[in-house]
Amino acid sequence: AALPKATVLDLSCNNLISLPSDFCSLMHLVKLDLSKNRLQQLPSDFGRLVNLQHLDLLNNRLVTLPVSFAQLKNLKWLDLKDNPLDPVLAKVAGDCLDEKQCKQAAVKVLQHMKAIQSEQDRQRQRKLQAEREMEKKREAEQRAKEAQERELRKREKAEEKERRRREYDAQKAAKQEVEKKTKKENVQTRKPASSSRPPQPARHKHSWSRSVLRVLLCVLLCVLCVLAACKLTELQRQPLCVSVNTLYEDVVAALQNHKTLQNMLQQNSQQ
Repeated sequence: AALPKATVLDLSCNNLISLPSDFCSLMHLVKLDLSKNRLQQLPSDFGRLVNLQHLDLLNNRLVTLPVSFAQLKNLKWLDLKDNPLDPVLAKVAGDCLDEKQCKQAAVKVLQHMKAIQSEQDRQRQRKLQAEREMEKKREAEQRAKEAQERELRKREKAEEKERRRREYDAQKAAKQEVEKKTKKENVQTRKPASSSRPPQPARHKHSWSRSVLRVLLCVLLCVLCVLAACKLTELQRQPLCVSVNTLYEDVVAALQNHKTLQNMLQQNSQQ
């Protein structure tokens, strides 16, 4: 890692079991020899070595290659002999017994790894699409559930409102019934009172007639007093008394001629 611009690196015959992740920072490598080690796998970001042209992995313990291997677009030589490769990968890589076969191995393995990468990308895309569809489905179900809950709450509110309205109507009807019954009872209670009322006007009328009669008697008494004064005293020669006496005589004469008034006077005198 201290030599980031190194272009050629030979690590063969070192019994290496693995490579550290920062090994892939040597992006200027053109030729790399990792043959005759005990590597079981390559770093997952091995594809960062984009300038690599020559790669020797002879006699290791590799079964597969990282998918990022497909990014080694400049790779022109590859040796994977004497590795327990996956049968499909082993068939693609070939024997690499000469220069031509090793070059073909590089091309074919790159194509194979690109196909694997594309398939993984498609699978990842399908998985992502499935997750999105699942998420949309969950969202749709959630929206449907929320809509159902809103509809349920709305229906419950409507039912509660209807129940309160019925209770209010029932209370109102009961109140009206009570008022009607009370009014009926009041009407029935007033009837006897109304039947006993007619005598009251008669009493009032009788009392009023008595008052009038008293006033008339007082007036009559005053008139009699005046007449007595004008007839029995020396005031009879006064002009006023002369007029009163004359009026009295006229009235008496008229009363004598009116039999009905005479009868009334007799009845009043008898009372």
